[in-house]
Order: sequence, then structure tokens, then C-alpha cells
Amino acid sequence: MRKERTFISFDWALKHLLREKANHDVLEGFVSVILKKKIKIHRLLESESNKEDKDAKNNRVDLLAEDENGDLLLIEVQGEPEQAYFQSMLFGASKLLTEYVEKGENYEHVKRVYSINIVYFNLGQGKDCVYEGKTEFHGLTKGDLLELSPFQKQKFKADSVSDLYPRYIILKVNDFNRWSRDSLDQWLYFLANTEIPDDADAPGLKEAREKLDLMRMGRDERILYDRYLMDRIILRNTVEGEREKARWEALQEGHEKGRAEGRAEERMSNARSLKANGVPVELIVKSLHLTDDEAAELN
Repeated sequence: MRKERTFISFDWALKHLLREKANHDVLEGFVSVILKKKIKIHRLLESESNKEDKDAKNNRVDLLAEDENGDLLLIEVQGEPEQAYFQSMLFGASKLLTEYVEKGENYEHVKRVYSINIVYFNLGQGKDCVYEGKTEFHGLTKGDLLELSPFQKQKFKADSVSDLYPRYIILKVNDFNRWSRDSLDQWLYFLANTEIPDDADAPGLKEAREKLDLMRMGRDERILYDRYLMDRIILRNTVEGEREKARWEALQEGHEKGRAEGRAEERMSNARSLKANGVPVELIVKSLHLTDDEAAELN
């Protein structure tokens, strides 16, 4: 039986711990598992979207890093539903491209961007937990895939056209509860449950067990962390309360609409009956307060 302890949530770690160079091994392990290739972080970068928000209630976390190849790694955590999150991902990656290209610089120096998105809600409609998005060009008449020339592959150090465009990874970790020997499953389990079983061996999780242990926190850090968790609960309850209110109002609106439609149908049934018994239409309209559209139906 595994012994499980409580660890610091990954979004808090992104804000406060993983920015320290001594803890980059945790971040490198996580990104390496997600991208399925060895990643070495060269440095963390600042951008307008990467500055730490002082409001603990802000549930979005951005961390921007550059690996040893000069590629940009954008990690975002989104806790509450956002309908336009797909567009938000596009905006974030596009903004990075413009931020890190010097004015007048040749297009060949445009950096490669990996946008890794950890979402704790049902984004879109799909059965998987991990999705990848990339840009490809397919022929409309021949159906072939547009490829790089041998010269372009060598010059840009890329195997395909999609390697030159932002690559998007979406981790839908909400309610993930499967532990296995697979490294990706182990990271998803930690992200969803903030637990690292003793037999965890995925890259970065061994280091996370040591460095993200809640018991290593000092008193002041623990107070801040507890306050942060409470703010998350309050935010979640507020959002859920608003959602319940919206559902209730929609239900009441539906009931009222149904009652109004029922009354209108009953009124028209009476009007048709009166007309069938020879009552003048003008008198029916006046007596039953029919609308112009309802009166037109009787003519």
C-alpha cells in the first residue's frame, strides 16, 4: 500500500518555488514528460503575461521559460471555466512571438513556442485528458502535406512545417484519478490530486516529492499558502453559486415561457370555438384581448 502525503499545489509552486533555479529540475522533468523529449531550462523570462499577479484570487498562472535551444515554454494554469480559452491560448502564443522578435530582425529568428495549458474544467468536448495542437498545411486538390525543403530543414533545424509554428498542449486534469507506471499518468495524477505516491518515478516527480513537501514550508509561507487555498475555495464557490443562479433563472424563465404559451394556446382555442359558433371576430378580439397576430389567425 502506498503512503501518500500532501504536497504544495502545482499552481502555487509555479508562482513561488519553481522560479528558483535550484528547483528547475522539477520543471524540466514535467516539461520533458509532456513534450516527450529532454528539456533543459536555460532561464526564466518576463513578459506582460508572465508577471506575478499580487491578487491571490487570480486563478491563472503563467510561467515563461527558455530552454537551451532558445525555444519558449509557456505554462499556464486555468482553474475556472473560460469559454474563450482556446482563443486565449492563441493570443498568448502570438503575443510571445511578437515580444521576442527584435524590430527589423529576419523572420528566420522567430522563436519556437510551446504553449502548455493545465485546465481544471471541461474545456470543449472530448474524452481524452491530453491534447496536442499544431499547424499543418494540406493540399486541397492533391491531399498531400506541405513539407520543408531539405535546405529549410537544415537551416531552421526542423523536421516539418509544424515545427516552426506554436505547438499547443492541453492537460485536462480535472477529476483525473488513475495511477500507473506511465510517467504522463503520474504527473496528471499529481496535478489533479496534489499527491505523490512513494513509488512515483516519473522525471521531476522525485524532485517534487522532496522540494514541494508541504511540511518543508515555514510558518509564514504556510499562512500565505493556506490563505491562497481558501481564496481558491471561495472563488470556486462563488463561480459555482453564479452558475447555479443562472441555471435557476433559466429554469424559471422556461417555466414562465411555458405557462405564457399555454395561456396563449388556451385563449386561441376559446377564440376558435367562439368563431365556430358565429360570434363576430371583432367581438372575440375585444373580449379575449387578442394580439394582432392572434387576430390575424382568425381571419
